[in-house]
Amino acid sequence: MTQTPLSYKDAGVDIVAGDALVERIKPLAKKTMREGVLAGIGGFGALFEVPKRYKEPVLVSGTDGVGTKLKLAFEWDMHDTVGIDLVAMSVNDVLVQGAEPLFFLDYFACGKLDIDTAAAVVGGIAKGCELSGCALIGGETAEMPGMYPAGEYDLAGFAVGAVEKSKILAGQNVKAADVVLGLASAGVHSNGFSLVRKCIERAGANAPALLDGKPFKQALMEPTRLYVKNVLAALAAFPTSPEAPTGIKALAHITGGGLLENIPRVLPEGLAAHLVKGSWPQTELFAWLQNTAGIDDIEMNRTFNNGIGMVVVVEAADAQACAAHLRAAGEQVYVIGTIAPQGRGEQVVVA
Repeated sequence: MTQTPLSYKDAGVDIVAGDALVERIKPLAKKTMREGVLAGIGGFGALFEVPKRYKEPVLVSGTDGVGTKLKLAFEWDMHDTVGIDLVAMSVNDVLVQGAEPLFFLDYFACGKLDIDTAAAVVGGIAKGCELSGCALIGGETAEMPGMYPAGEYDLAGFAVGAVEKSKILAGQNVKAADVVLGLASAGVHSNGFSLVRKCIERAGANAPALLDGKPFKQALMEPTRLYVKNVLAALAAFPTSPEAPTGIKALAHITGGGLLENIPRVLPEGLAAHLVKGSWPQTELFAWLQNTAGIDDIEMNRTFNNGIGMVVVVEAADAQACAAHLRAAGEQVYVIGTIAPQGRGEQVVVA
């Protein structure tokens, strides 16, 4: 008995659709090209040459995803900004070491490839790369029948940056009396969405139409802010070194674990950040989340960025000028605290 031949498409994988997506992606990736790219999209491996302006380059890498925020993207059919989230979560982490993001790669996995959805996602990735000055030089689209429900996908991103060895930021110059600046977030960013979704479920039809002047869904899906260009410019204007420990001493990207768990990662042993409650405004979005979830301030500052997406620790004498520099570049900047000896308490105190 002769059996009917089976093709890869019969098994659920559409090679033609995959090829069509690559063609859609190429012009998007082209917009992100920068110095150092030798070969990008289309090869087995992307080639990148570290710019020769670096004397002692140290490579800094980061990887992340978007988390359960994707569940809302599926439910609300909002796919064009989660790619920005994907880029931001990695490049903002790389930035914390004082590094300039150089290139980015993505991984998009689904059960059945929808070209329009995938192109919208990758379009966001390309936009995020363009805004942060790094090249989208490669990636992988994996169509895996049976692995994901219809209409769903997963994302992972990988960023590589470079920093002069002498300019690595590791918090080593932080001392008591340094000032803590907070750069405003664009919203929830990409952390805490398991709780966000519970809040949406609890609110039901009573969810507000607007939050901070934006439609409810847009306010929650607002992508993670890309701090790269503005903070790199500030680092150049307010440098620090062991020989001259002035300027910007440390950076902390406020992601999972919020203010309470991310700031200690860049503080030397024996020092603590004392943040002043109310020194930055609580937006309608975070007020709604707190009220709906019924949680206290400690839980808010541990779960969400709570309105502060990036923390800058700076020499007290430079704090005012550094804040003005960042504001002139378009950041909302708040003086939210100071560094002090830790004693026996926590490394972050909000009071």
